[in-house]
Amino acid sequence: MSVHISIMTGKLKDFRAVNTNTVTNEFCIKMYKSKNKKIICTKCYSHDMLTSFRKNNQGALQRNSDLLSKHYIDNQVPIINDLYFRFNAHGELINELHLQNLVSICKHNPKTNFALWSKRKNIIKKYFDNNKKPSNLILVYSNPITNKPIDIRDIPQYFDKTFNNVDYDKFTKEQNCTGQKCIDCLKCYNHNNDNTIIEAIKKKGRVIK
Repeated sequence: MSVHISIMTGKLKDFRAVNTNTVTNEFCIKMYKSKNKKIICTKCYSHDMLTSFRKNNQGALQRNSDLLSKHYIDNQVPIINDLYFRFNAHGELINELHLQNLVSICKHNPKTNFALWSKRKNIIKKYFDNNKKPSNLILVYSNPITNKPIDIRDIPQYFDKTFNNVDYDKFTKEQNCTGQKCIDCLKCYNHNNDNTIIEAIKKKGRVIK
């Protein structure tokens, strides 16, 4: 079994990604069902897509979930020729082995710039306390709380950037992720001074504006 690489659409058009199955991830399920509606995961686009019009994608993403979280993939690392590549467009880190396998992909493809979104700062810290972070990996802390942007000075250890969701009519001057295609922006995929990313909350796949 090999790692499945997804061809993305919508805002992520022209990107490829290694994704996992959101709807079977215990962390994602807990966050999605949270009674705290300030948690962005309660509005999870991935869960809604994978249980409706993208339901057929679950099979391939579940195979990734099983492979990356249960097996070392050193002999199955995919060759990636993309300049920019996404981890976790769907899904979240499952465990430390999952992260280790993503790091292996980075190390085997040194000319590609990888960006990993995660809320699981404890997994990130535990792993990188004992392992060097690849220079071609950008870690983006996906802030779980809406309308409370995290400044780069308060970022969790080992992360390079924060990604924050706000209501469309709040922090309007600070919003710098405004619906353009990611390939036309690349703030999240390069080491630069744009380290606090703020986006309006989407509704049914579209930014409310």
